[in-house]
Amino acid sequence: MTTPATLGGALLLCIDMQPVFVRAMSDAAGVQRRCEFALAAATGLGLTAAFTEQVPQKLGGTVPELLALAPGAPVFAKNTFSALADHGIREALLHERGVEHLLLCGIETPICVYQTAIDALAAGLRVTILADAVDARRPDDAAACLATLRQAGAHVLPAESVFYSIVRDVKHPFFKAFTALVKSHA
Repeated sequence: MTTPATLGGALLLCIDMQPVFVRAMSDAAGVQRRCEFALAAATGLGLTAAFTEQVPQKLGGTVPELLALAPGAPVFAKNTFSALADHGIREALLHERGVEHLLLCGIETPICVYQTAIDALAAGLRVTILADAVDARRPDDAAACLATLRQAGAHVLPAESVFYSIVRDVKHPFFKAFTALVKSHA
């Protein structure tokens, strides 16, 4: 089995963290804080990040604080619930960027996160869902979907576990900064 530490061709996809949706989540402040942590960790480790926005012309864009943590990261508008059901996003991630492993954070777990993960697995990608950096309006729905995704072959792990598995050693050049990041987002 491939572990999250095997991150060749990895990309952190932050799904639909738009204020209109964030406010409706069961733990709005918590999911935003954990997505901030994931983006800062990914950026510090040199991993690529990208964002999706659900119908941004009607629902607004991504929370600005999140965008600021990944300067220059692409932002993909979508009408589909799965990011990979959008032909343009699928083309950009799978063919242009050669993504082999998706790390997923954002909202909403039973809808866009779930459908994106299922489509990514069907496309042969490795998928890791950052369990503490996703949320839903109804936590029981999210738990059922995360259990199903585990059975389908996705890794469902806390963000710290995933990023510590990348750092692997206290001698890693990002270790001290990462430890400070962990403390500041506890």
